[in-house]
Amino acid sequence: MKQPWASSLALSRYPLGIVAGLCLAAAFPRIGLAGLAWVAPALMLAAALGTRGGQAFRIGYVAGLAYYLVSLYWLLLMPYRWHGVPIAPAAAWLGLSGYMALFPAAWVWVMTGALHEPQASSSDLCSSARLPQAATRLTPGLLPRTWAGRTAWTLCGAAVWVALEMIAARFLGGFPWELLGVSQYRLVPLIQVASVTGVFGVSFLVVWFSLSLLSAGVRILQQPGTASLWAAEILLPTVVIALAFHFGFRQIRHHPPSARTLKVTLLQPSIPQTVIWNPDKNAERFHEMLRLCEAALTNRTDLLIWPESAIPDLLRYDKDTALAVLGLARRHGIWMIVDADDFEPHQNATRAGEGDFYNSSFLISPRGELTGEYRKRNLVIFGEYIPLARWLPFLKWFTPIQGGYTPGHLAAQFRLGSLEATASPLICFEDVFPQLGRSDAQTNTDFLVNLTNDGWFGQSAEQWQHAASSVFRAVENGLPLLRCANNGLTCWIGPEGSLSQTQIFRDSSGSVYGPGFFCIDLPLSAPGQHHTPTFYNGHGDLFGWTCAGIAGLVLFRALFGPGRRPQTSVHR
Repeated sequence: MKQPWASSLALSRYPLGIVAGLCLAAAFPRIGLAGLAWVAPALMLAAALGTRGGQAFRIGYVAGLAYYLVSLYWLLLMPYRWHGVPIAPAAAWLGLSGYMALFPAAWVWVMTGALHEPQASSSDLCSSARLPQAATRLTPGLLPRTWAGRTAWTLCGAAVWVALEMIAARFLGGFPWELLGVSQYRLVPLIQVASVTGVFGVSFLVVWFSLSLLSAGVRILQQPGTASLWAAEILLPTVVIALAFHFGFRQIRHHPPSARTLKVTLLQPSIPQTVIWNPDKNAERFHEMLRLCEAALTNRTDLLIWPESAIPDLLRYDKDTALAVLGLARRHGIWMIVDADDFEPHQNATRAGEGDFYNSSFLISPRGELTGEYRKRNLVIFGEYIPLARWLPFLKWFTPIQGGYTPGHLAAQFRLGSLEATASPLICFEDVFPQLGRSDAQTNTDFLVNLTNDGWFGQSAEQWQHAASSVFRAVENGLPLLRCANNGLTCWIGPEGSLSQTQIFRDSSGSVYGPGFFCIDLPLSAPGQHHTPTFYNGHGDLFGWTCAGIAGLVLFRALFGPGRRPQTSVHR
């Protein structure tokens, strides 16, 4: 006979899943309550304990949907309207949130399916005289009975989470936005582990500790009043996290001091996206950019950097634009890194304009010459290309673009000869991809530079979330990272992941979103001295792929383990 509390428990599962998703969202900027990330995975699985299959998946999906709908709200701020209706922003928000929610749903499904203890059924628990009824109501479907079993389960749960983040970072072009470890970007000692494991190692520690808390909670409910039970459950992850902090403090303390500084000026024009999309405003906004340059260059600088989307025309093909930009570098005798569209005609083209367009960054020498180019490799879906446009041309009606870009294929090194420095560029949201940051950071690279335009999303949390991810590219590769953004965050990040208030540009009103320029003294190693690659930079996602292998074994057990056999019902 079905217990009367079962229905109320089933109804409470989804609200608890929503609470878990909201806790995850609140752990990231701008709310930034990073401690909530350490409990949210536990709440998510607690909501699904005692369930399997479709129900567990649905609970995880509801939690993931709550998480991403809140975290990605800024997609609704895109100013594009189709006949006055914000179809594209709403579709992007709902579609992307719905897709990303599949990952926490899969995690809950796998981890509940991996619980194969015979005593884990709610019917057995109800008949057990050793377990108080109140505890039974809260914890149907308990964890493995032994400490070793529960520890293995928590470790596997962390590995499966990391494996899913690895997939999210690569599948269908990848969208590694708000990987769980990123929520800890302000804990500089802890995130030093990313120099070995990448950001995925921080995610692993957070999930492992969270599931250990869940295990401790279940044990306390099983045997109330036994304080030593919960301590035993969290002891091992606590020790490992303490060792991670110790490693981090040592890394920071022994980080080699800078041998010189490079004077860099970053421009933040804060151009509204509606103006960028309006061809009639091209000349006006370009002249405003040049005026901002002249104001910035009243301060001596070695390198001037413009953000993405600051140049409205093809730099290599528009004569007036080229004269203005190249002449600026020549007149002031400075190096420049700028972003502009580029075009390469097809061989044997039969029509004018037949070729490939690229979102590119260029290096300009003090002599006013283009000495380097990088073409963006990872394009934004519906922002820089339209999938299936040849077969579904009507999709163009719902986007602000009518054409599309071609992706580049290679990383680039910008060698600033007279400055004896080398920069590696990333464009737009490429700095959220661990694998792209690693491919850019060569042994002769002195710093990474990201040119981006976050003006699509107004004045929102998106700019802060984006910068938080950038922190890990610096730590993973042991290099400083410059961010030059259209409307924030324009900043620089130290090689150990430091991002203090003095490293972030703010306008005269104190806002990170307004126009202006930011002059910094970037600390660098001695000329010609190659930086020592971090373990992550040298070996890549070895830790992440190891977790993926473990996740494969857990998935096999969830699908084909003994718990898949039908259980005998107990009737009262």
